[in-house]
Amino acid sequence: MDTADRHDYVIVGAGSAGAVLAARLTEDPGIRVLLLEAGPEAEADEIDIPAAFSSLFKTRWDWNYSTTEQKQLHNRRAYWPRMKALGGCSSMNAMIYIRGNRGDYDAWRDEFGATGWGYDDVLPYFVRAEGNTRLGAPFHGQAGPLHVEDRRYTHELTTLWVESGVAAGMKPTDDFNGAEQEGAGLYQVTCRNGRRWSTSRAYLEPALKRPNLTVETGAFATRIELDGSRATGVTYRLGGRSTTVHAGREVLLCGGAVNSPHLLMLSGIGPGAHLREHGIDVAVDLPGVGQGLQDHPATPFLWHTRDTTDLAELSTLRNLVRWKARGTGPLASNIGEGGGFERLGTGEGPPDVQYHVAPSGFYDNGLHEPTSRMFTAAPTLVAPRSRGSLRLRSADPAWHPDIDAAYFDDPADLDTMLAGARRVIEIASQGPLTRHLDRPWQLPADPSDDQLVDHIRTWTQTLFHPVATCAMGSGEEAVVDPSLRVRGVHGLRVVDASVMPVVPRGNTNAPTVMVAEKAADLIRSDR
Repeated sequence: MDTADRHDYVIVGAGSAGAVLAARLTEDPGIRVLLLEAGPEAEADEIDIPAAFSSLFKTRWDWNYSTTEQKQLHNRRAYWPRMKALGGCSSMNAMIYIRGNRGDYDAWRDEFGATGWGYDDVLPYFVRAEGNTRLGAPFHGQAGPLHVEDRRYTHELTTLWVESGVAAGMKPTDDFNGAEQEGAGLYQVTCRNGRRWSTSRAYLEPALKRPNLTVETGAFATRIELDGSRATGVTYRLGGRSTTVHAGREVLLCGGAVNSPHLLMLSGIGPGAHLREHGIDVAVDLPGVGQGLQDHPATPFLWHTRDTTDLAELSTLRNLVRWKARGTGPLASNIGEGGGFERLGTGEGPPDVQYHVAPSGFYDNGLHEPTSRMFTAAPTLVAPRSRGSLRLRSADPAWHPDIDAAYFDDPADLDTMLAGARRVIEIASQGPLTRHLDRPWQLPADPSDDQLVDHIRTWTQTLFHPVATCAMGSGEEAVVDPSLRVRGVHGLRVVDASVMPVVPRGNTNAPTVMVAEKAADLIRSDR
């Protein structure tokens, strides 16, 4: 049988969404799926070791993106790591399991016309995906493929920060994904017995034995093939050769918030005038492609510590042996062990700031090995107002796109981050944590607002959560409809974080898995 006739669905991208979608669709033995992944299998030891995630940055596993010069960040280019391997960013992230706030999903429905995506609509898909070792109904699942557990190692500094947060007025919580999101506590993680549990492990590996699933690694998609207004297949490069495969039913684009809009535009689907600038024939003039980009900016604040240890110095051969044998010890830490959510803005409403705390010096994406014992607390904007964009730099698929995160372009975002800075300093100055904090890093003990703003502009980085570049909804700006079908194109859907019309309040991996779980049902119902 010719390859072009073998597949009902061609999925581009085997990441946090694509792996889920491939596994769910092939539960039907009559459906044939081809899954294309530009990267290799995720076999490196550093992928499985929770504490080693940042060691994957700027390696062969990384797409290694960077933004344009950010005028509000002293014209710096921000580095954006994105995993290039089976499991995508679920094989590279800090594994924090956060779903977001009820209000996020109700806003998708009410403000953007994403019918069927309110909180009560999506909660069953979170529950279906989740295999939580401690928490249960009604908010949690315990039988799903995505294992979620309490971390098997917590440093004393993280526990003390939580106690200090409570002393400073935060509510204690042991579940950020339950009835209320606010509070301070320890994060649960997508691990199993102290080892990373990516969507490749959770969904894809059990499905690989199915004869109706074919996985091609090293397959770099260069174009979605169109016949008029219908997507018919995908062209990709593998081993120096270009191959075109046919999708009998649909092409499912799961490349993420960078690669999905990039491939759409390379294929002639996007803002018409912009595509013509690069000599690309316009198949569908869809102005929203690449627009509306949002991310969670985070600013690390660090302190030198005393009378305690640092995760970096605990990364020893002995602890590696301990982790390999039992999945315990410091290498089972995900670095960002705890934190919390608060609203710092005026009026009532959901949280606008999240905290990530680490018992080590983590700044500039963790690319610098700490040389002294340190502690990090990073306020993170979870409801940013700024919107950026993603555009082509070239019609050559190998060229990275032009990514403008637009950090702090809305002045209200800088005001909120400044409030977050003041809050982490307040928490660090009271409660039991203070006995281990010596002096701040890069700042005086009592910084002025100007000094804090300069620190924010100098050190703000991504929290690795880009979304909204193929946003769903019912308005003219929407790229996909609430069934995730690309407007103006038959047989083509986008299923990944890019369809989120606004970034959820919290880490985005769990919401991406939820999107794929729900998409599988939408695709089945259309059949």
